[in-house]
Amino acid sequence: MKAVVYRGPRAVAVEERPDPTIQRPNDAIIRITTTNICGSDLHMYEGRTAVEEGKVLGHENMGIVEEVGPGVERIKVGDRVSVPFNIACGTCRNCTGGWTSFCLRTNPTEGMDGAAYGYANMGPYDGGQAEYLRVPYADFNLLELPAGTEHENDFTMLSDIFPTGYHGTELAGVLPGDSVAVFGGGPVGLMAAHSAFLRGASRVFVVDKEKDRLGLAERFGATAIDFSAGDPVEQILEQTQGIGVDKGVEAVGWQAHDPSGEEHPELVLDNLVKVVRSAGGIGVVGVYVPQDPGLDDPSSAGKIGWDYGTFFTKGQRMGTGQAPVKRYNRQLRDLIITGRATPGLIVSHEVGLAEAPDAYARFDAREDGWTKVLLHPAAA
Repeated sequence: MKAVVYRGPRAVAVEERPDPTIQRPNDAIIRITTTNICGSDLHMYEGRTAVEEGKVLGHENMGIVEEVGPGVERIKVGDRVSVPFNIACGTCRNCTGGWTSFCLRTNPTEGMDGAAYGYANMGPYDGGQAEYLRVPYADFNLLELPAGTEHENDFTMLSDIFPTGYHGTELAGVLPGDSVAVFGGGPVGLMAAHSAFLRGASRVFVVDKEKDRLGLAERFGATAIDFSAGDPVEQILEQTQGIGVDKGVEAVGWQAHDPSGEEHPELVLDNLVKVVRSAGGIGVVGVYVPQDPGLDDPSSAGKIGWDYGTFFTKGQRMGTGQAPVKRYNRQLRDLIITGRATPGLIVSHEVGLAEAPDAYARFDAREDGWTKVLLHPAAA
């Protein structure tokens, strides 16, 4: 099969790899119809993680079941399915508690709970930016979708970014009538804004500096805040009579940067502490890592000096971590089917696997209009 393979900082290649096979009775093989380039893939692409050269990338996957192991009972050949990026056993303490993003059995990497496809430190699993993908614990992990091709661009967001955006609002505790600030207008931030409105938010601000992202935020009904035009905290305070917002979502991560491009890993956390009112909630779904090979001292990445004193003084709450996709994906699927949710609105480009290296480069460069890229392995 053809697959997108990591070959070093800012280098991916489309290569021939062996087709995946059934390795355990509960495996399934999926023929990928759509797989996405995620914003978090860019951390690996830029050489800012410990991902090994030769890794098949891709954790946002959906497709058709081609083969199942003898232990698979619920999922059938021919089913159209969404593949959560979490690889979960379904029976460990965390999985039975609903925290499939922190499965205790699927990742042999020391110190890491939770596994994923094609990602640094998330286990030995190949990703789905390929023609086929092996899915362990298929009965537990796979989400069935209506047959056919309807809602393809919406359903492909169910593997990660739609549930992750929703998780950000859940961690923040967004309630009907709340005002919300989302820092980061990339795909996850846009999904957080969409989710905040689905949960009944009265007003949502999206902070970014890219015009195309801010334009999409407005299409979802949010108020765009361009941080290159001035302090985003001051802009939001001005529009809220100095009160700030009830809840905030961090959808940027440790590579946060100022308008000049200089990185400040504490920047968004500090801004959220300033702009969220006392006793408000903050959900952090932007990626933070314990080590960053792109730094002079890789071990310093997770040690961020941020304004914890004000956070404590204001009595704010914060939730963090990767989304347990299965907690949300069925409900979000049904919102798509009924027309209430339209996450596919963010899609800007659909290309074949052969165009993946160019698409990675353009997406990473934040070229205007490159907001979300879908890869279709069957495309010519």
